[in-house]
Amino acid sequence: MPAWRRVATGIEIAVRVTPRASREAFAAGTDAHFAARLAAPPVDGAANAALVPLVAGAFGVPKRAVTLIAGDAARLKRLRVEGDPATLEDIARRLYGGAHDG
Repeated sequence: MPAWRRVATGIEIAVRVTPRASREAFAAGTDAHFAARLAAPPVDGAANAALVPLVAGAFGVPKRAVTLIAGDAARLKRLRVEGDPATLEDIARRLYGGAHDG
């Protein structure tokens, strides 16, 4: 799967998470995933809980519009971001500097 793909209700994104980072950040990663740095540890779902508001903020959607759909206990996760698919794809392209075609 590319870093993102369009679905009927928004987009699905692949994210590689780095827990226990010194600061939180969400940015372009490789062609296959976004990169998220989280201050939270990978214990008791803390990193997953911290990832949702970080992604919501990056895409300008409410937290309830972001759902973890795969990778609950893995570094590589898939999330669904609900909203206007065209708008969300534009945001994803901007995060990648326009070089990636999801």
